[in-house]
Parts: sequence; C-alpha cells; structure tokens
Amino acid sequence: MPVLLESLEPLVHTLRAGGYRVVGPTVSDGAVILAELGSASDLPYGWTVRTTPGGYRLRSRADRAAFAHHAGPHSWKAYLHPPRVPLWTVRREGFVVTEPDEDPPRYAFLGVRPCDLRAIAVQDRVLGASGAYARRRAAALLVAVNCTEPGPTCFCASAGGGPQAGTGADLVLTELAADNRVSYLAEACSPAGDRLLASLPGRPASAGEIERARGAVAAAAGRMGRSLPATDLRALLVERLDAARWDEVAERCLACGNCTMVCPTCFCTTVEDTSDLDGEHAGRAQRWDSCFDADFSYLHGGAVRPSIRGRYRQWLTHKLGTWHDQFGESGCVGCGRCIAWCPAGIDLTEEATALAREEAAP
Repeated sequence: MPVLLESLEPLVHTLRAGGYRVVGPTVSDGAVILAELGSASDLPYGWTVRTTPGGYRLRSRADRAAFAHHAGPHSWKAYLHPPRVPLWTVRREGFVVTEPDEDPPRYAFLGVRPCDLRAIAVQDRVLGASGAYARRRAAALLVAVNCTEPGPTCFCASAGGGPQAGTGADLVLTELAADNRVSYLAEACSPAGDRLLASLPGRPASAGEIERARGAVAAAAGRMGRSLPATDLRALLVERLDAARWDEVAERCLACGNCTMVCPTCFCTTVEDTSDLDGEHAGRAQRWDSCFDADFSYLHGGAVRPSIRGRYRQWLTHKLGTWHDQFGESGCVGCGRCIAWCPAGIDLTEEATALAREEAAP
C-alpha cells in the first residue's frame, strides 16, 4: 500500500542514524550536483534546470519541488565506480606494499532517477559479478524518484526506459508539489525498503493521491524533449560505418571526452603509476578513461583510431549498437547528459536520426 510522506526529513534522519552516508542532489556552483546530505534541507527545493545542446542553466520554480531537475553533471557512477581508485602503494624502505581497505562505505542514494536506476542496472551487468564494484553495490540502498519533469534533452522513453522507476530500488518516491506544499507518495520495493518505510511517519495514500501521482508520471512520458529514431539502431550503425555523417560530426567534435565522463554507463578505465620525486614512495591507481583519448587504443606502433571521426564512431556504435552484442542491451538510458555537457553541442539523438535519414535517402 503506498504511503504518503509529508516530509523527507525523517527519511534522511533515519538513514543517517542507521549508519548510512546519505547522498543526494543539492545546489552548488550554479548546478544541481550529488553530494553527501546533512539533512533534507540540503535538497534543491524550488530549483529546476534548463538544458540545451551544450547548455545548462539553473532556474528557480514557483513551488518547493525538490526533484524537478535533470541531467546534472554527476551520476551515481561516481560512487559505485569511482573516478580514481588506489590499487596499492609501496614504500621503498623495507619494500612494504599496502593495499587499500576493501570495506566500502554504506551509501544511501536519495533521488535516483529512473534513467539512472536503469544505468545502475546496466553497470551491474557489466561490472557487478565480483570485486570492488559488487561490494560497493551490495552496501548501497537506493531511494528512487519517479520523473514528472522531463527536460529538453531527455529521451529515456525512446531509449527503452521511461519516467517510471523500474526494478532495483529499495524505495520509490513520487513527488507531489503544489505551491509551498510538497508531499511524497512512497512505495517499498524490497525487504530493506519495507523496513525503512515502516519506520517513517506517514499515512496510507488516498485513491486521489495515488491517481494524481500515477497521472503525473504517465504524462511525463509524452513530454520528452528528444527521441531516438524508431529503427533497429544496432543494424543501422553496423551498416553505416562509412556514412558521410561521421565526417560532419568529426568537424565539430573536440574529442574532449565530456560525454563519456558524464555518461552514467561508460565504464572504461586505465591504470596509472606515480612516485615521489625522491623515489621513496610509489603507487598504482585505477582511473576513468575515455575512448576519445588518442592513447586509449594505442598499440605498439600507434593508435588504432587516430582520427576523431574514428573515435566518435566507436563511441556511438558501441553505445547504441555493439553493446547489445557484449551485454544483451543498449548502453544508453536516455538521460541526455552527453547532449547537455558537450561543449560543441553535439546531440546523440540528432546524429542517430541523421544516419537513419541518410540510409533511407535514394
């Protein structure tokens, strides 16, 4: 039975009291970012964002909604698959090798969007069988929020998802905002979610409140700002490897790798070794890497993909096409981050549509 919560403060307090580090959206430096929350008051009440290709602007709202934003520069990947992970350090004196503590922090993610919930499921499939990722994932509790405010760069509905949270969350909220009053329809989706919801002050939601929440989520599916072409993208991309469109996008692409850094499913890494100037200490760390880096595919004698054309084509065909061959699904969840945070304003949906149009041309 859905429960109506009048405030998120008891939720955050209960999670923190239970030993969780609560991470959620908050406003900082002109953007909605993810950070550890001290209380529910840190949430971005009354804020939304306006995204365009290559553009992101924070905007105030007339109501007190906390989750009326989208496509921020951060995703939950940074906590489950961190940008930099120390692997070991060594001290020359006595040659002592130290490995990092393997006990992951207990995170509670508050405000996981349906697109990001799906992205976590994608990374579970790619990275989650064993090792450090699996330990971090097992220690995390997920509180998802159904989307009622899709943005101009959102296209999750055409990417196989939607504004309704799928599986994987422990608790799912739907925000009901009107003027200065905000409440949350809460539904437990796991034993941990059941226990959490039972500990919170709330009341059974009325039929009208449930209908209002369901209607807001259903309406959001029809208000996506972008869409992928309705075609077999895997087959399209395999057949269009020599398309002229790759040259056009290469003229605009800066090969900066922003799209891969903000993408919630990109997972590529490399290792780097460092040492002190005096040579007494050294270490090795794993860090994010990008297929847009010319050295990413370097083999003896040179790079496999020396051109920006080749690197952009590799990224797009893998994301929308060959990911199916490796993992049985698409690597894109339609969050739109790669569009908003590309300094050249390159739009993945526009490129896919252009390739489909080029294929259909006589």
